[in-house]
Amino acid sequence: MTTYSIRTFGDPVLKSKAAPITDVDGKLVRLVDDMFTTLEESELGIALAAPQIGVQKQIFVWDLDGERQVIFNPEIVESDGEWVYDEGCLSIPGLYVEMGRPKTVLMRGIDIDGEVVEREADELEARMYQHELDHLHGVLMFDRMQPDQRKEAIKEYRRILNAETDPAGSAAEPAGSRFRRLRLQ
Repeated sequence: MTTYSIRTFGDPVLKSKAAPITDVDGKLVRLVDDMFTTLEESELGIALAAPQIGVQKQIFVWDLDGERQVIFNPEIVESDGEWVYDEGCLSIPGLYVEMGRPKTVLMRGIDIDGEVVEREADELEARMYQHELDHLHGVLMFDRMQPDQRKEAIKEYRRILNAETDPAGSAAEPAGSRFRRLRLQ
């Protein structure tokens, strides 16, 4: 299995719309296996979209409670309610931002066998579907924020990056400070 590098904020591939899957073949199945390997190696993520590894295809994989799943060409066909909760991203490592998203969703797509499937979800699972679908459309969490919130969140993310690359700066940080929860007004 191949482990891919996860693309991070600033990489133009994350801002491009992914192409739909037209055929589920052996090459695609290997890519899915590699995506699961990459997700497992990340240790912190629950899901991974193909653009996050530089592949512009409408695929995302997830592993929630030991249930490994994949979907191709997903779309949200119904949503309801609102749920405000911390959201993080493997492509914006270390930053968690409280964001509102629909609480429940119905997602439709194609499974590994080429069959049309629907998945109903709420709260964390619904948020994960929406977040990964955003990646397939070239949308990052920063894009879902108001301009002043985006500016504050990007500033905090850059501060996290600087603390990780500056040994003097990181020594002054409290234990566990690599991760920041940001409450935006």
